[in-house]
Amino acid sequence: MTDPETLSVTIVDGYVDEPAHFGVPPYVSTYPRYTAGALVDAGVPREAITYHTIDGLRDEPNRWQDVDEADLLLYLGGMTVPGKYVGGTPAEPDEVRKLAWTASGTSLMGGPVKFGVGDANEGATETERQDLDFDFVAKGDVEAAVYDLVESGLEGFNNRMRDVEEASRWARAGAFVVEQHPNHPEYLICELETGRGCAYRCSFCTEPLYGNPSFRPPSSVIEEVDALSAHGVTNFRIGRQADILAYGGDGEAPNPDALRELYEGIRAVAPDLETLHLDNMNPITIAKWPDQSREGIRIIAEHNTPGDTAAFGLESADPVVQEANNLNVSAEECLEAVRIVNEAGGWRPGEKPGTGPSTGPDAAGRLPKLLPGINLLHGLMDEREETYDHNLEFLQQVYDEGLMLRRVNIRQVMAFSGTEMADTGASIAHSHKKLFKKYKREVRETIDNPMLQRLAPPGTVLEDVYLEYHQDGKTFGRQLGTYPLLVGIPGERPLGTSLDVAIVDHGFRSVTAVPYPLDLNVASMDELTAIPGVGKRRAGDVVVNRPHETVQGVNADLETSVDLSSFTTVSRPTTLE
Repeated sequence: MTDPETLSVTIVDGYVDEPAHFGVPPYVSTYPRYTAGALVDAGVPREAITYHTIDGLRDEPNRWQDVDEADLLLYLGGMTVPGKYVGGTPAEPDEVRKLAWTASGTSLMGGPVKFGVGDANEGATETERQDLDFDFVAKGDVEAAVYDLVESGLEGFNNRMRDVEEASRWARAGAFVVEQHPNHPEYLICELETGRGCAYRCSFCTEPLYGNPSFRPPSSVIEEVDALSAHGVTNFRIGRQADILAYGGDGEAPNPDALRELYEGIRAVAPDLETLHLDNMNPITIAKWPDQSREGIRIIAEHNTPGDTAAFGLESADPVVQEANNLNVSAEECLEAVRIVNEAGGWRPGEKPGTGPSTGPDAAGRLPKLLPGINLLHGLMDEREETYDHNLEFLQQVYDEGLMLRRVNIRQVMAFSGTEMADTGASIAHSHKKLFKKYKREVRETIDNPMLQRLAPPGTVLEDVYLEYHQDGKTFGRQLGTYPLLVGIPGERPLGTSLDVAIVDHGFRSVTAVPYPLDLNVASMDELTAIPGVGKRRAGDVVVNRPHETVQGVNADLETSVDLSSFTTVSRPTTLE
């Protein structure tokens, strides 16, 4: 019988991406935190628990020694929705096998990887369950398996799901492990679980495999935020649920009182938080219960931070595809939900709440508080060429009505055992590859770019943009939050630092910006040229005529209609002796 107090444990985070759960850096999912809490609850000392991300192992090969020497190796990972990632690269199957081969002690694998493994982490793929040479695979909740495995002296466990009380206990007890994340503390956002499971049964989705909706009480989530705050976390996303509006109710109808208790409680224990965002919101909830939904959205927008996104799982605007795949919302219902979120949440800081959508030249120069994002999924059963036309028509109607979307997410299906899509697999996605690429490009050009200009016009300020990488003479970074804009800044600036920026130009899903406020007395030619309406000639005049005393004076000298005060300032001129 192995004594828990003598165990050394290594946790490797291969990252997760599920329909209602995200854990690719700068996000950290609930899995490593709950698992660490389960270990502690089972008697393993905190100091005996080592946590690594898969990128940490790639960057520092000596960390593999912790994999080799641990009495218990725990791998956590799995991608059940495809995506493209900037902050980290999810573990590939061959890397996961290497972990099992390297481990000298007992090895256990868990998380959404239990649903299946493909050849690569991408869309239009089929998956199958594999053990990837691990001693154990947790087919229930990995944190429950870990607790039971340690309790048994590493002999085994029964696959089971943890209950709400265990989740609450382990969430608090495992908060300490975030201090071992390489992004801690400045560039780390913790995914928070309010509940899991789903009342609906869409053909492709793995979330119903967690059962009917069950919710953690507000006090449980609030205590977790308090514990994470004590370990230096200031950024949170309430992302681990299928529908935030249904939180604390019957799993379908909104419960504004529960949302109020949750959000007010989080703000009370973390008054200095820097990010409070969410992820999933079911548009059918808004369509069925518009008044309660509007109140819930109002509460969220009152307490969140700007740039928040409510992801809408429309998946397809084609009624044929909707019926074949048990999709629960029609295009008309989804459009009405878009209108309501725009009204209740589409206002900007400094404006009157509930007066959205805030657009045009009089809009405040910050991102709106809460906007919908649209998820579209291709390769579903009965998809046809007309499906693409239906989707384009829906998006165009949203734009033509003067509404805003924070982003449009276009993906191809991944087929998992246990879902209705398992029989169809990726065959439709493969046959429509060329059509899909053409359509995706059309959405980017005709919807994404003009929508982004409406959402974040020139002069919009983004605070605390974290600088991540250099490319083509520019520095790229993002804010922490749900679906943050990729920001390109002229010149190469120190990575791993943050700065405020003002937007000057727009791509399809990214923006160009300059530091805010940009000092006209020290700004580079590239930065000055990037400001709308300035150009190289006027930028050269600004540089030649330094030092400047006022922005207004520069505006007058340049004879331009551009209001430089939206982007710039001037430092006090230095007097030469």
